[in-house]
Amino acid sequence: MAPKAVAEPDEITGQSALPIARIKKIIQLDEDIAQCSNNATFVIAMATEMFIQYLAEQGHNVAISERKPRKTVQYKDLAAAVSHTDNLEFLADVIPKTTTYKQFKEKKAKDAANQSVLEKGQRTLNGSGAPSAAANGMPKGDATPHRDESKTTSPSVSRPMVPVSALIADRTVEPMGNPDHDVEMRD
Repeated sequence: MAPKAVAEPDEITGQSALPIARIKKIIQLDEDIAQCSNNATFVIAMATEMFIQYLAEQGHNVAISERKPRKTVQYKDLAAAVSHTDNLEFLADVIPKTTTYKQFKEKKAKDAANQSVLEKGQRTLNGSGAPSAAANGMPKGDATPHRDESKTTSPSVSRPMVPVSALIADRTVEPMGNPDHDVEMRD
């Protein structure tokens, strides 16, 4: 038996499948809209229905285009429709593609492995991680900067580890009677 074809009306009737009262409440939540007429509310309801129908059709097209076509539209079909259809791109945050737990665990393990390679406390200017050791001016085998503990001014204040390429210049302040203004470089 052939499926029944649903004929679309030529003109929009005065009935909406969505509850008009609820749409009015949603419109009233918007601070930018002071008043909304009944006709405008009805048009918004009909536009929303048409959008839902379009989204469902795109999801259905994804479901029937698979190797094993299905009649049921699933979340993954809607997510694929959103990612592949240009005029649905704005829904990418609302209907994101899902990943399996296995894929999620693999991604987390990969991220953890990348983080363990980075030295603790070192970041690049954009905060993403440590640059390569050769970029810091050190040989590749020696990736940790060394500090001479005898050069610190106060034993109770610990200084952060700084890569060689980012030396800190401290100006020593002396009494005004001494005209010698030296600049001391510390790493």
